[in-house]
Amino acid sequence: MKLLPFLLLLASPVLAAENRDAIFQKSIEAMFPKLVEIRRDIHMHPELPNEEVRTSKLVADRLKELGFTDIKTGVAKHGVVALLKGANDSPCVAVRADMDALPIKELRSTPYRSRNPGVMHACGHDVHTTCALGVAELLSKHKDLVNGSVKFLFQPAEEAMPATFKGDWGAKLMVAEGVMENPKPAAVFGLHTTATVQPAGVTDDAVHYLKAGQIGYTPGIDNANSDRFHIIIHGKMAHGSAPHKGVDAIAVAAEAVMALQMIKSRQTNTRQPLVISIGTIQGGDRENIIADKVELGGTVRTYDAKFRDGVIEQMHRILKGITEAHGASYEMEYRKTYPSIHNDLKLVEDTLPAFRRVVGEKNVIQLIPGMGGEDFSFFAQVVPGFYFRLGVANEEKGIIHGGHTPMYDCDEEAIKTGVAAMAAAVCDFLDRAAK
Repeated sequence: MKLLPFLLLLASPVLAAENRDAIFQKSIEAMFPKLVEIRRDIHMHPELPNEEVRTSKLVADRLKELGFTDIKTGVAKHGVVALLKGANDSPCVAVRADMDALPIKELRSTPYRSRNPGVMHACGHDVHTTCALGVAELLSKHKDLVNGSVKFLFQPAEEAMPATFKGDWGAKLMVAEGVMENPKPAAVFGLHTTATVQPAGVTDDAVHYLKAGQIGYTPGIDNANSDRFHIIIHGKMAHGSAPHKGVDAIAVAAEAVMALQMIKSRQTNTRQPLVISIGTIQGGDRENIIADKVELGGTVRTYDAKFRDGVIEQMHRILKGITEAHGASYEMEYRKTYPSIHNDLKLVEDTLPAFRRVVGEKNVIQLIPGMGGEDFSFFAQVVPGFYFRLGVANEEKGIIHGGHTPMYDCDEEAIKTGVAAMAAAVCDFLDRAAK
Protein backbone atom coordinates (compact mmCIF):
# COMPACT_ATOMS: atom_id res chain seq x y z
CA MET A 1 0.00 0.00 0.00
CA LYS A 2 1.28 3.46 -0.85
CA LEU A 3 2.13 5.58 2.16
CA LEU A 4 -0.14 8.56 1.41
CA PRO A 5 -3.43 6.63 1.06
CA PHE A 6 -2.49 4.66 4.18
CA LEU A 7 -2.01 7.84 6.17
CA LEU A 8 -5.32 9.17 4.88
CA LEU A 9 -7.08 6.03 6.07
CA LEU A 10 -5.63 6.55 9.54
CA ALA A 11 -7.00 10.07 9.68
CA SER A 12 -10.55 11.01 10.66
CA PRO A 13 -13.05 11.04 7.75
CA VAL A 14 -13.18 14.85 7.73
CA LEU A 15 -9.42 15.21 7.91
CA ALA A 16 -8.92 12.55 5.25
CA ALA A 17 -11.31 14.39 2.90
CA GLU A 18 -9.58 17.72 3.58
CA ASN A 19 -6.19 16.17 2.83
CA ARG A 20 -7.55 14.73 -0.40
CA ASP A 21 -9.03 18.11 -1.34
CA ALA A 22 -5.61 19.72 -0.88
CA ILE A 23 -3.96 17.12 -3.09
CA PHE A 24 -6.65 17.59 -5.72
CA GLN A 25 -6.39 21.37 -5.62
CA LYS A 26 -2.66 21.27 -6.33
CA SER A 27 -3.27 19.01 -9.34
CA ILE A 28 -6.13 21.19 -10.62
CA GLU A 29 -3.88 24.26 -10.63
CA ALA A 30 -1.37 22.36 -12.75
CA MET A 31 -4.10 21.10 -15.09
CA PHE A 32 -5.83 24.46 -15.49
CA PRO A 33 -4.04 25.81 -18.61
CA LYS A 34 -4.89 22.63 -20.52
CA LEU A 35 -8.50 22.76 -19.32
CA VAL A 36 -8.83 26.34 -20.58
CA GLU A 37 -7.40 25.24 -23.91
CA ILE A 38 -9.95 22.42 -24.13
CA ARG A 39 -12.84 24.68 -23.17
CA ARG A 40 -11.92 27.26 -25.79
CA ASP A 41 -11.48 24.60 -28.46
CA ILE A 42 -14.97 23.26 -27.76
CA HIS A 43 -16.41 26.77 -27.56
CA MET A 44 -14.92 27.75 -30.92
CA HIS A 45 -16.35 24.65 -32.59
CA PRO A 46 -19.93 24.32 -31.27
CA GLU A 47 -22.15 21.59 -32.69
CA LEU A 48 -25.93 21.35 -32.66
CA PRO A 49 -27.82 18.46 -31.03
CA ASN A 50 -27.15 15.11 -32.69
CA GLU A 51 -24.29 16.67 -34.67
CA GLU A 52 -21.58 16.49 -31.99
CA VAL A 53 -19.10 14.58 -34.16
CA ARG A 54 -16.03 16.73 -33.53
CA THR A 55 -16.79 17.24 -29.84
CA SER A 56 -17.29 13.55 -29.11
CA LYS A 57 -14.03 12.74 -30.91
CA LEU A 58 -12.22 15.37 -28.85
CA VAL A 59 -13.64 13.80 -25.68
CA ALA A 60 -12.77 10.22 -26.65
CA ASP A 61 -9.28 11.20 -27.78
CA ARG A 62 -8.61 13.05 -24.55
CA LEU A 63 -9.80 10.11 -22.45
CA LYS A 64 -7.41 7.83 -24.35
CA GLU A 65 -4.58 10.28 -23.68
CA LEU A 66 -5.45 10.04 -19.98
CA GLY A 67 -5.08 6.27 -20.06
CA PHE A 68 -8.74 5.27 -20.15
CA THR A 69 -9.27 1.90 -21.83
CA ASP A 70 -12.96 1.29 -21.11
CA ILE A 71 -14.45 3.83 -23.55
CA LYS A 72 -17.65 3.46 -25.57
CA THR A 73 -18.40 5.86 -28.42
CA GLY A 74 -21.46 6.28 -30.63
CA VAL A 75 -23.80 6.01 -27.65
CA ALA A 76 -27.15 7.65 -28.47
CA LYS A 77 -25.52 8.71 -31.77
CA HIS A 78 -22.60 10.78 -30.50
CA GLY A 79 -22.35 10.09 -26.78
CA VAL A 80 -19.22 8.85 -25.03
CA VAL A 81 -19.17 6.66 -21.91
CA ALA A 82 -15.98 5.91 -20.00
CA LEU A 83 -15.29 3.97 -16.82
CA LEU A 84 -12.52 4.74 -14.35
CA LYS A 85 -11.65 2.09 -11.77
CA GLY A 86 -10.08 3.48 -8.64
CA ALA A 87 -8.65 1.69 -5.63
CA ASN A 88 -11.68 -0.63 -5.78
CA ASP A 89 -14.05 -1.68 -8.56
CA SER A 90 -17.16 -0.86 -6.55
CA PRO A 91 -19.22 1.02 -5.57
CA CYS A 92 -19.80 3.06 -8.73
CA VAL A 93 -20.96 6.65 -9.21
CA ALA A 94 -21.76 8.53 -12.44
CA VAL A 95 -20.79 12.00 -13.66
CA ARG A 96 -22.81 13.46 -16.52
CA ALA A 97 -21.84 16.27 -18.91
CA ASP A 98 -23.80 17.44 -21.97
CA MET A 99 -21.90 18.46 -25.12
CA ASP A 100 -24.24 20.16 -27.61
CA ALA A 101 -24.71 23.81 -28.52
CA LEU A 102 -27.55 26.12 -29.60
CA PRO A 103 -28.62 27.80 -32.87
CA ILE A 104 -27.60 31.27 -31.66
CA LYS A 105 -25.21 33.77 -33.25
CA GLU A 106 -22.53 34.71 -30.72
CA LEU A 107 -22.12 38.46 -30.17
CA ARG A 108 -19.22 38.53 -27.70
CA SER A 109 -15.88 39.54 -29.22
CA THR A 110 -13.45 37.11 -27.62
CA PRO A 111 -10.48 35.25 -29.12
CA TYR A 112 -12.42 32.02 -28.62
CA ARG A 113 -15.75 33.10 -30.10
CA SER A 114 -17.66 30.58 -32.21
CA ARG A 115 -16.23 29.74 -35.62
CA ASN A 116 -19.46 28.03 -36.62
CA PRO A 117 -21.85 30.71 -37.99
CA GLY A 118 -25.18 30.82 -36.17
CA VAL A 119 -24.18 28.18 -33.61
CA MET A 120 -22.95 28.95 -30.11
CA HIS A 121 -22.27 27.38 -26.73
CA ALA A 122 -24.79 29.69 -25.09
CA CYS A 123 -25.71 27.28 -22.31
CA GLY A 124 -22.27 26.39 -20.99
CA HIS A 125 -22.04 22.83 -22.28
CA ASP A 126 -18.46 23.55 -23.32
CA VAL A 127 -17.69 24.14 -19.66
CA HIS A 128 -19.68 21.09 -18.52
CA THR A 129 -17.67 18.88 -20.88
CA THR A 130 -14.40 20.49 -19.81
CA CYS A 131 -15.17 20.05 -16.12
CA ALA A 132 -15.99 16.36 -16.62
CA LEU A 133 -12.76 15.86 -18.56
CA GLY A 134 -10.99 17.65 -15.73
CA VAL A 135 -12.49 15.30 -13.16
CA ALA A 136 -11.52 12.35 -15.35
CA GLU A 137 -7.93 13.59 -15.53
CA LEU A 138 -7.76 14.39 -11.83
CA LEU A 139 -9.10 11.04 -10.66
CA SER A 140 -6.99 9.13 -13.17
CA LYS A 141 -3.92 10.77 -11.60
CA HIS A 142 -5.07 9.82 -8.10
CA LYS A 143 -6.79 6.46 -8.49
CA ASP A 144 -5.54 5.38 -5.08
CA LEU A 145 -7.75 8.08 -3.52
CA VAL A 146 -10.87 6.94 -5.39
CA ASN A 147 -12.73 4.35 -3.33
CA GLY A 148 -14.63 2.77 -6.23
CA SER A 149 -15.42 3.35 -9.91
CA VAL A 150 -16.58 6.48 -11.72
CA LYS A 151 -18.65 6.29 -14.89
CA PHE A 152 -18.43 9.38 -17.10
CA LEU A 153 -21.46 10.11 -19.29
CA PHE A 154 -20.70 12.60 -22.06
CA GLN A 155 -24.16 13.22 -23.46
CA PRO A 156 -25.32 14.50 -26.85
CA ALA A 157 -28.57 16.28 -27.66
CA GLU A 158 -29.66 17.87 -24.40
CA GLU A 159 -30.93 20.84 -26.40
CA ALA A 160 -32.71 18.66 -28.98
CA MET A 161 -35.69 20.68 -30.16
CA PRO A 162 -36.13 19.45 -33.74
CA ALA A 163 -38.40 21.38 -36.06
CA THR A 164 -40.19 18.13 -36.85
CA PHE A 165 -41.29 17.93 -33.20
CA LYS A 166 -39.99 14.34 -33.22
CA GLY A 167 -36.92 12.59 -31.89
CA ASP A 168 -35.73 11.97 -28.37
CA TRP A 169 -33.35 13.66 -26.00
CA GLY A 170 -29.83 12.42 -25.47
CA ALA A 171 -30.24 11.39 -21.84
CA LYS A 172 -33.37 9.37 -22.56
CA LEU A 173 -31.65 7.55 -25.41
CA MET A 174 -28.53 6.90 -23.35
CA VAL A 175 -30.59 5.35 -20.57
CA ALA A 176 -32.47 3.24 -23.13
CA GLU A 177 -29.13 2.03 -24.48
CA GLY A 178 -28.09 0.83 -21.03
CA VAL A 179 -25.54 3.36 -19.81
CA MET A 180 -26.94 3.11 -16.28
CA GLU A 181 -26.10 -0.60 -16.12
CA ASN A 182 -22.96 -2.76 -16.15
CA PRO A 183 -21.95 -1.40 -13.73
CA LYS A 184 -24.98 0.37 -12.34
CA PRO A 185 -23.99 3.55 -10.53
CA ALA A 186 -25.38 4.10 -7.06
CA ALA A 187 -25.85 7.82 -7.77
CA VAL A 188 -25.39 10.37 -10.54
CA PHE A 189 -24.06 13.92 -10.35
CA GLY A 190 -24.36 16.74 -12.86
CA LEU A 191 -23.60 20.45 -12.91
CA HIS A 192 -24.81 23.42 -14.92
CA THR A 193 -23.15 26.78 -15.36
CA THR A 194 -25.18 29.84 -14.49
CA ALA A 195 -24.59 33.55 -14.10
CA THR A 196 -27.94 34.74 -12.73
CA VAL A 197 -29.97 33.06 -9.99
CA GLN A 198 -32.76 33.56 -7.47
CA PRO A 199 -31.49 32.67 -3.99
CA ALA A 200 -33.92 30.96 -1.63
CA GLY A 201 -35.70 33.40 0.67
CA VAL A 202 -35.12 36.37 -1.64
CA THR A 203 -38.34 37.73 -3.14
CA ASP A 204 -37.18 40.89 -4.90
CA ASP A 205 -36.86 41.24 -8.67
CA ALA A 206 -33.22 42.36 -8.53
CA VAL A 207 -30.59 40.53 -10.54
CA HIS A 208 -28.53 38.18 -8.38
CA TYR A 209 -25.30 36.73 -9.72
CA LEU A 210 -23.78 33.36 -8.96
CA LYS A 211 -20.12 34.23 -9.23
CA ALA A 212 -17.18 32.08 -10.24
CA GLY A 213 -16.17 30.28 -7.07
CA GLN A 214 -19.76 29.84 -5.89
CA ILE A 215 -22.09 26.85 -6.04
CA GLY A 216 -25.89 26.86 -6.03
CA TYR A 217 -28.22 24.02 -5.16
CA THR A 218 -31.86 23.16 -4.58
CA PRO A 219 -32.94 20.26 -2.36
CA GLY A 220 -35.82 18.24 -3.82
CA ILE A 221 -37.47 19.78 -6.86
CA ASP A 222 -34.86 21.57 -8.94
CA ASN A 223 -36.75 22.46 -12.11
CA ALA A 224 -39.90 21.77 -14.07
CA ASN A 225 -41.57 19.17 -16.22
CA SER A 226 -40.98 20.83 -19.58
CA ASP A 227 -43.48 19.86 -22.29
CA ARG A 228 -44.14 20.88 -25.89
CA PHE A 229 -47.43 21.21 -27.75
CA HIS A 230 -48.48 21.85 -31.33
CA ILE A 231 -52.04 22.99 -32.07
CA ILE A 232 -53.74 23.29 -35.46
CA ILE A 233 -56.95 25.33 -35.71
CA HIS A 234 -59.01 24.39 -38.77
CA GLY A 235 -61.44 26.96 -40.15
CA LYS A 236 -62.90 27.67 -43.59
CA MET A 237 -61.37 29.93 -46.22
CA ALA A 238 -63.34 32.89 -47.58
CA HIS A 239 -62.79 36.28 -49.21
CA GLY A 240 -61.75 39.01 -46.81
CA SER A 241 -64.83 41.03 -47.82
CA ALA A 242 -67.18 38.21 -46.76
CA PRO A 243 -65.90 36.68 -43.50
CA HIS A 244 -69.41 35.36 -42.74
CA LYS A 245 -68.96 32.84 -45.55
CA GLY A 246 -65.94 31.28 -43.87
CA VAL A 247 -64.62 30.38 -40.42
CA ASP A 248 -61.78 32.68 -39.45
CA ALA A 249 -59.04 30.44 -38.06
CA ILE A 250 -56.97 33.46 -37.02
CA ALA A 251 -59.78 34.90 -34.91
CA VAL A 252 -60.42 31.51 -33.33
CA ALA A 253 -56.71 31.04 -32.64
CA ALA A 254 -56.48 34.48 -31.04
CA GLU A 255 -59.33 33.60 -28.68
CA ALA A 256 -57.69 30.27 -27.89
CA VAL A 257 -54.35 31.90 -27.06
CA MET A 258 -55.96 34.21 -24.53
CA ALA A 259 -58.19 31.50 -23.07
CA LEU A 260 -55.26 29.15 -22.48
CA GLN A 261 -53.72 31.77 -20.19
CA MET A 262 -56.86 31.60 -18.04
CA ILE A 263 -55.81 28.11 -16.93
CA LYS A 264 -53.06 29.63 -14.80
CA SER A 265 -54.88 32.72 -13.58
CA ARG A 266 -58.39 31.37 -12.96
CA GLN A 267 -58.67 27.60 -13.34
CA THR A 268 -55.89 25.99 -11.30
CA ASN A 269 -54.63 26.09 -7.73
CA THR A 270 -52.57 29.27 -7.48
CA ARG A 271 -50.09 27.47 -5.22
CA GLN A 272 -49.11 25.16 -8.07
CA PRO A 273 -46.38 26.59 -10.33
CA LEU A 274 -47.48 26.66 -13.98
CA VAL A 275 -46.23 28.42 -17.09
CA ILE A 276 -48.02 28.15 -20.45
CA SER A 277 -46.21 29.96 -23.23
CA ILE A 278 -47.19 30.25 -26.89
CA GLY A 279 -43.92 30.64 -28.75
CA THR A 280 -45.00 30.35 -32.39
CA ILE A 281 -48.11 31.22 -34.40
CA GLN A 282 -48.41 30.78 -38.15
CA GLY A 283 -51.38 31.21 -40.43
CA GLY A 284 -52.84 32.95 -43.42
CA ASP A 285 -51.77 33.32 -47.04
CA ARG A 286 -52.84 36.84 -48.06
CA GLU A 287 -54.21 39.99 -46.48
CA ASN A 288 -57.59 39.64 -48.21
CA ILE A 289 -58.19 35.95 -47.54
CA ILE A 290 -59.82 34.55 -44.39
CA ALA A 291 -57.35 31.94 -43.18
CA ASP A 292 -58.52 28.35 -42.96
CA LYS A 293 -55.66 27.13 -40.78
CA VAL A 294 -53.49 28.46 -37.96
CA GLU A 295 -50.74 26.56 -36.18
CA LEU A 296 -49.64 27.32 -32.63
CA GLY A 297 -46.61 26.00 -30.78
CA GLY A 298 -45.64 26.36 -27.17
CA THR A 299 -44.54 24.94 -23.86
CA VAL A 300 -46.11 23.93 -20.57
CA ARG A 301 -44.04 23.83 -17.40
CA THR A 302 -45.17 22.28 -14.13
CA TYR A 303 -43.65 20.55 -11.10
CA ASP A 304 -46.28 17.95 -10.23
CA ALA A 305 -47.06 15.04 -12.59
CA LYS A 306 -50.74 14.75 -11.61
CA PHE A 307 -51.23 18.50 -11.92
CA ARG A 308 -49.58 18.36 -15.33
CA ASP A 309 -52.16 15.81 -16.54
CA GLY A 310 -54.95 18.07 -15.31
CA VAL A 311 -53.55 20.99 -17.31
CA ILE A 312 -53.58 18.88 -20.47
CA GLU A 313 -57.25 18.02 -19.90
CA GLN A 314 -58.09 21.71 -19.40
CA MET A 315 -56.31 22.64 -22.62
CA HIS A 316 -58.39 20.13 -24.56
CA ARG A 317 -61.60 21.37 -22.95
CA ILE A 318 -60.85 25.00 -23.82
CA LEU A 319 -59.84 24.24 -27.39
CA LYS A 320 -62.87 22.03 -27.94
CA GLY A 321 -65.27 24.63 -26.56
CA ILE A 322 -63.85 27.57 -28.51
CA THR A 323 -63.55 25.79 -31.84
CA GLU A 324 -67.03 24.24 -31.63
CA ALA A 325 -68.54 27.60 -30.71
CA HIS A 326 -67.20 29.08 -33.94
CA GLY A 327 -67.72 26.13 -36.25
CA ALA A 328 -64.01 25.33 -36.34
CA SER A 329 -62.07 22.27 -35.23
CA TYR A 330 -58.66 21.59 -33.74
CA GLU A 331 -55.86 19.08 -33.39
CA MET A 332 -53.33 19.08 -30.54
CA GLU A 333 -50.16 17.05 -30.29
CA TYR A 334 -48.92 17.26 -26.72
CA ARG A 335 -45.51 15.83 -25.96
CA LYS A 336 -44.23 15.23 -22.46
CA THR A 337 -40.51 15.85 -22.81
CA TYR A 338 -38.26 16.50 -19.81
CA PRO A 339 -39.51 15.23 -16.46
CA SER A 340 -38.81 17.47 -13.49
CA ILE A 341 -35.46 16.98 -11.76
CA HIS A 342 -35.85 15.87 -8.16
CA ASN A 343 -32.57 16.14 -6.31
CA ASP A 344 -32.37 13.32 -3.80
CA LEU A 345 -32.66 14.94 -0.37
CA LYS A 346 -30.24 12.56 1.37
CA LEU A 347 -27.71 12.88 -1.43
CA VAL A 348 -27.90 16.68 -1.26
CA GLU A 349 -27.49 16.67 2.52
CA ASP A 350 -24.51 14.33 2.35
CA THR A 351 -22.82 16.24 -0.49
CA LEU A 352 -23.04 19.80 0.83
CA PRO A 353 -20.11 19.34 3.25
CA ALA A 354 -17.89 18.55 0.25
CA PHE A 355 -18.94 21.78 -1.47
CA ARG A 356 -18.39 23.79 1.70
CA ARG A 357 -14.89 22.40 2.07
CA VAL A 358 -14.06 23.36 -1.52
CA VAL A 359 -15.50 26.89 -1.74
CA GLY A 360 -16.39 27.86 1.84
CA GLU A 361 -19.78 27.84 3.51
CA LYS A 362 -20.79 31.35 2.43
CA ASN A 363 -20.26 30.41 -1.22
CA VAL A 364 -22.67 27.47 -1.16
CA ILE A 365 -26.05 29.07 -1.81
CA GLN A 366 -29.50 27.51 -1.74
CA LEU A 367 -31.64 28.54 -4.72
CA ILE A 368 -35.35 28.39 -5.46
CA PRO A 369 -36.48 25.81 -8.03
CA GLY A 370 -36.61 27.07 -11.60
CA MET A 371 -39.15 26.55 -14.37
CA GLY A 372 -36.62 25.45 -16.97
CA GLY A 373 -36.24 21.88 -18.16
CA GLU A 374 -33.22 19.56 -18.25
CA ASP A 375 -32.94 15.95 -19.36
CA PHE A 376 -30.54 15.06 -16.54
CA SER A 377 -33.84 14.01 -14.98
CA PHE A 378 -33.82 10.80 -17.03
CA PHE A 379 -30.63 9.68 -15.28
CA ALA A 380 -31.98 10.76 -11.89
CA GLN A 381 -35.09 8.63 -12.42
CA VAL A 382 -32.87 5.53 -12.44
CA VAL A 383 -30.69 6.27 -9.39
CA PRO A 384 -30.53 9.10 -6.84
CA GLY A 385 -29.26 12.26 -8.49
CA PHE A 386 -27.90 15.67 -7.56
CA TYR A 387 -27.81 18.45 -10.15
CA PHE A 388 -26.13 21.61 -8.92
CA ARG A 389 -25.25 25.04 -10.30
CA LEU A 390 -21.73 26.25 -11.01
CA GLY A 391 -21.38 30.01 -10.75
CA VAL A 392 -19.64 31.64 -13.72
CA ALA A 393 -20.44 35.36 -13.33
CA ASN A 394 -17.79 38.06 -13.08
CA GLU A 395 -19.13 41.61 -13.17
CA GLU A 396 -15.68 43.17 -13.73
CA LYS A 397 -15.24 41.08 -16.89
CA GLY A 398 -18.79 41.76 -18.06
CA ILE A 399 -19.74 38.10 -17.68
CA ILE A 400 -23.24 38.62 -16.36
CA HIS A 401 -25.58 37.37 -19.06
CA GLY A 402 -28.02 34.51 -18.70
CA GLY A 403 -27.99 31.31 -20.70
CA HIS A 404 -29.51 31.00 -24.19
CA THR A 405 -28.43 34.55 -25.02
CA PRO A 406 -25.80 35.68 -27.57
CA MET A 407 -23.67 37.35 -24.86
CA TYR A 408 -23.37 34.34 -22.56
CA ASP A 409 -19.86 33.48 -21.37
CA CYS A 410 -18.00 31.94 -18.44
CA ASP A 411 -15.31 33.22 -16.12
CA GLU A 412 -12.89 30.37 -16.74
CA GLU A 413 -11.79 30.38 -13.09
CA ALA A 414 -15.10 28.58 -12.54
CA ILE A 415 -13.64 25.51 -14.23
CA LYS A 416 -11.37 25.00 -11.21
CA THR A 417 -14.38 25.13 -8.92
CA GLY A 418 -16.37 22.75 -11.11
CA VAL A 419 -13.62 20.15 -11.18
CA ALA A 420 -12.84 20.45 -7.46
CA ALA A 421 -16.49 20.38 -6.36
CA MET A 422 -17.43 17.44 -8.58
CA ALA A 423 -14.35 15.44 -7.59
CA ALA A 424 -15.00 16.06 -3.90
CA ALA A 425 -18.67 15.10 -4.26
CA VAL A 426 -17.81 11.90 -6.14
CA CYS A 427 -15.06 10.78 -3.77
CA ASP A 428 -17.07 11.57 -0.65
CA PHE A 429 -19.96 9.55 -2.05
CA LEU A 430 -17.73 6.56 -2.79
CA ASP A 431 -16.28 6.76 0.72
CA ARG A 432 -19.77 6.62 2.23
CA ALA A 433 -21.06 3.93 -0.12
CA ALA A 434 -18.05 1.70 0.49
CA LYS A 435 -18.65 1.52 4.24
